[in-house]
Amino acid sequence: QVQLVESGGGLVQAGGSLRLSCAASGDTFSESVMTWFRQAPGKEREFVAAVSDTGIITYYEDSVKGRFTISRDNAKNMAYLQMNSLKPEDTAVYYCAARKSFTIATIGLLDEYLYWGQGTQVTVSS
Repeated sequence: QVQLVESGGGLVQAGGSLRLSCAASGDTFSESVMTWFRQAPGKEREFVAAVSDTGIITYYEDSVKGRFTISRDNAKNMAYLQMNSLKPEDTAVYYCAARKSFTIATIGLLDEYLYWGQGTQVTVSS
């Protein structure tokens, strides 16, 4: 069982940066793939970035490559999303989620994720 709590969202101007954090409880965090999703108003929840259980492998949605960095600290049961060069279109509620396997083909499928946080709002003004 893993419980996830996101933090770090807020209001930022375009071009600015934010760092989201995901605090996990439970004894399986270090065995879990951690992923960030986001959901903008009126849109479906979409994949943003994923990191493997060891932190060695990462994978990003094309629109955030080069701007966002996902990482984790298994000693602290934390996952992070560093977001730079933010754009108004990055505005959304950001969720962290956990799953068992790192499979690129299904990395964006919501049903593959066992655990979800409650989300944190990110608003980027133009």
